[in-house]
Amino acid sequence: MPASQPNVQGPPTRLYGWRHPAILTAAGLAVAAGFAQFGVTTTLADVAKAFGQPGTGSSVTAQVGLSFTTLGLGLGIIRLAAVGSLPLSGLADRLGRRRVLLGCSALGLAIAASAGFSPGYWWFVALFAASRPMLTATNAITGVIAAEETSTSDRAKAIALVAAAYGTGAGLTAIIRGIAGDALSFRGLFALLLIPLVALPLLGRRLEEPERFERARAGSPQPTGAAGQGRRVLGRVPAAFRDRLTLLFVLAFAFAFIQGPATSLLFVYSESVLDLPRSATALMVVAAGVLGLGGLLAGRWASDHLGRRRTASTTQVVVALAGMLTYSGSVAGAVAGYLTSVTAMSAFAPAVGALGAELFPTRIRGTVAGWLSVAGVLGAVTGLVSFGLLADGLQSFSAAAILVATPVALVAPLFTRLPETRGLELEESAPE
Repeated sequence: MPASQPNVQGPPTRLYGWRHPAILTAAGLAVAAGFAQFGVTTTLADVAKAFGQPGTGSSVTAQVGLSFTTLGLGLGIIRLAAVGSLPLSGLADRLGRRRVLLGCSALGLAIAASAGFSPGYWWFVALFAASRPMLTATNAITGVIAAEETSTSDRAKAIALVAAAYGTGAGLTAIIRGIAGDALSFRGLFALLLIPLVALPLLGRRLEEPERFERARAGSPQPTGAAGQGRRVLGRVPAAFRDRLTLLFVLAFAFAFIQGPATSLLFVYSESVLDLPRSATALMVVAAGVLGLGGLLAGRWASDHLGRRRTASTTQVVVALAGMLTYSGSVAGAVAGYLTSVTAMSAFAPAVGALGAELFPTRIRGTVAGWLSVAGVLGAVTGLVSFGLLADGLQSFSAAAILVATPVALVAPLFTRLPETRGLELEESAPE
């Protein structure tokens, strides 16, 4: 049964629990987006060997097939392309969450599936770069829907569910690859994206427009021409909210700065440098899935009981320290660091997701989600390229990890400068 939230401008807004069909459908689309986006990372070792020239020497290029600089630049280009998600997320504030979400999912999955036909590494990069804006916007809008369909008591749970769904999709790529072994190439893995693409019309029937958005759109001024007061520019945020958006942007950038190296290069590092078999990395992903679920539950609890800010700042420091451990040079360090990173990242998601929704009004919430996605993109690209250059230049993964992770831990206390929104409805934390 839906819950109701008093609204001073009219009848109560219909709100739902975190297991409402619309939220579960959004979570399903997040699974598909996670599978598509993380497939690049999971198959990177195979891609490098297929398109590179592995050798017998001790250099990074000989072990992997392509230099870490080349891999970092390729991943950086793919991630940087996600900047295009900003106008798409902004369109969700104009055209509606449902319409934009379904359109982005369809295009993103179709283009990502076509990457399996790539004749070379840079073709592979180009196709995934083309799909990235739509897939990133899909992930951003699913979080917006989860926030807008729920009351404060269910919001962190719904956001955690969507984050878990994305993580599940990401983990499936490694699990399927580990089970199938050499029988399934990276080309076959990406062909599996056709399954959610075919199911999209069915999922779309269960997706609805949040009533909060409908009310906000009905009460917003309409465009009145080039000089009209009601003109809305994609990506623009009112001056009253720019300071808090800037601060949250910086923090999201910093988190992604270590998140990129900690996860995106982990598989090629563990398989090509530490010589772990595919089965071992698959087991790591399975373990990470269990611990990630625990991290989401812990992060949801901490967000609702300790506060959004404290949870986000603490987990960001833990991710930075775990990133150092991951590339410390031993198998034990790589496994422990990766699993700790995934747990802390999962706990971080409900807190920062709730802050991103609760600090801004409905009429710009999609745009803000787009800006935070851009922050994550730029942070991850900078981190990946920096880590690749440092690893190649210093011939040391551990030194590169320390230099990349330290600034991330130092900026985490800036979360205390944001307002605490725990226990507040969206209409209270960011009135229209």
